[in-house]
Amino acid sequence: MAHVRIEPVTADRFDDAEHTLSGGGDGQGCQCQWWMMPNVEFQKTSVDERRRMLQQEVADGPPPALIAYVDDEPAGWVRIGPRTRQVRLARTRNYAAHSEEPWDDETVWAVSCFVVRREHRQQGLNARLLAAAVDYARSAGARVLEAYPVDPGAGRKKASNDLYHGVVSTFEEAGFREVARPRPDLAIVSLDLTR
Repeated sequence: MAHVRIEPVTADRFDDAEHTLSGGGDGQGCQCQWWMMPNVEFQKTSVDERRRMLQQEVADGPPPALIAYVDDEPAGWVRIGPRTRQVRLARTRNYAAHSEEPWDDETVWAVSCFVVRREHRQQGLNARLLAAAVDYARSAGARVLEAYPVDPGAGRKKASNDLYHGVVSTFEEAGFREVARPRPDLAIVSLDLTR
């Protein structure tokens, strides 16, 4: 049985973050900056610029994500933090129109993306990362944790790159409740961290 530990992304773990993001999917190109700026700005940046933005974000703190290590190898990533800092979330019509929470509330945090290296998929890392994200948000004083997972059983089959939001069943198993279903294959889920 593999040993899994989950740690916040800090400046001394930046190379581990890069290793995790380079393991398949869009992580390497996105550098987890997709939700951090409007689309127009994102399209104007290069991968190297996004990498520098992520490195600066990590250096400035607080940690914007958690890394899962499997037997000390960086294997998975989850972005977790105040929803107000992930500016594209509020600009995404499917989310903005359906969230129950005010968009300017700093106590509302969001889980916005997961990355798991190909060789570590199908091992339950998303569920472990989500559990750690819930604990991390609660310990940082978040009141509500919101997410935008996909439902791969609704609509057309999803490519693995489309699953970076996480899947509905993982959030339901972690105690999140469905707030809205803007599309058959997209949900908004929420967890009250004050209970």
